[in-house]
Amino acid sequence: MEVAITRMSSKGQIVIPIEMREGLQEGDKMIIIQNKDQIILKKANKLDKMFEEDLEFARRTEEAWKRYGEGEFVSMPADKFLEKLSKC
Repeated sequence: MEVAITRMSSKGQIVIPIEMREGLQEGDKMIIIQNKDQIILKKANKLDKMFEEDLEFARRTEEAWKRYGEGEFVSMPADKFLEKLSKC
């Protein structure tokens, strides 16, 4: 996963950093999914089963942020987390 920071112009335009443009070409259509504070940007020509997975990911992320905000998450060392995860 890569992370980059960009800004929105006064006209609502956002520049996709060059290191994130691999596989994108001028004129490509994009779909934008917004879920509160989360935005997912995806090439429109790849709308298939993956689109449904993206929507599900956005839904589950939103639910997790809500639970986090309500204090439902606990903090633990990474080794304890991995141990607990391996038992699932």
